[in-house]
Amino acid sequence: MQISVKQFNPLFGETEKNFLFIIDSIRKIPSQIILFPELALTGYDFHDRSEAEKFALSPDSSMLKEFEYLARVENKILCIGFAEKSGDKIYNSAGLFFPESKYNNIYRKTHLFYKERLIFDETDRGFFVVDYEPWDIKIGTMICYDWRFPESSRTLALMGADIILCPSNLVTDVWHIAMPARALENKVYLAVANRIGKENRNGVNLVFKGKSAIYGYNGEVLEQAKKDTEEVLTTEIEPEKTRNKSFNEINNIFSDRRAKWYFK
Repeated sequence: MQISVKQFNPLFGETEKNFLFIIDSIRKIPSQIILFPELALTGYDFHDRSEAEKFALSPDSSMLKEFEYLARVENKILCIGFAEKSGDKIYNSAGLFFPESKYNNIYRKTHLFYKERLIFDETDRGFFVVDYEPWDIKIGTMICYDWRFPESSRTLALMGADIILCPSNLVTDVWHIAMPARALENKVYLAVANRIGKENRNGVNLVFKGKSAIYGYNGEVLEQAKKDTEEVLTTEIEPEKTRNKSFNEINNIFSDRRAKWYFK
């Protein structure tokens, strides 16, 4: 099975342009799974909550319906970051779209970074894994700052994830240290779609660091992008190889856990 990560520079507020760019990418990239960055439809640095609300999409919006349609007709799994409006709530979300629409779902970011707390609401549903039975793959999702918390990826792995998809707008230089560890410690594939470019709309110059990557279940870098170029990363994955959590004839990273001794 092939997975691709699309690294690009979403233009702030240019939702239609970003949407058409993503649509074109979906059609051109032949992989079965395609991952796009966090807030790929809108850009990142909202002035305030009311501005985010203006750009946020409801789950039944025409743009999301188009992604649902493309997943079906192109026979692809898509993961795309967007600002979501649900009632009076606004979430930093990632849509998961499958060839069979009954599997579609939306992940809402659990850990809000920096001034995101002033813009978005925290998730109301937490982490989940989609078991896409037609292709025998189990997919978990986290978004950007979720990586800082080992509980995020461990929760998804304990739920059975073979691969974790991580749409991101990363601005630090340390995430690439932890991400391969998250793959290794859980024996899962981990794909990070980071964006490139700059935004300065609130007096802080945000430089997005690129270097999107796909990590193997032993923590190795399978593919990695440059820090400032638009790129597509593509690699083969074998989801079934993540499911035996043993690494020798005695030790198993899940059955060896001693949860009663861990702090909660």
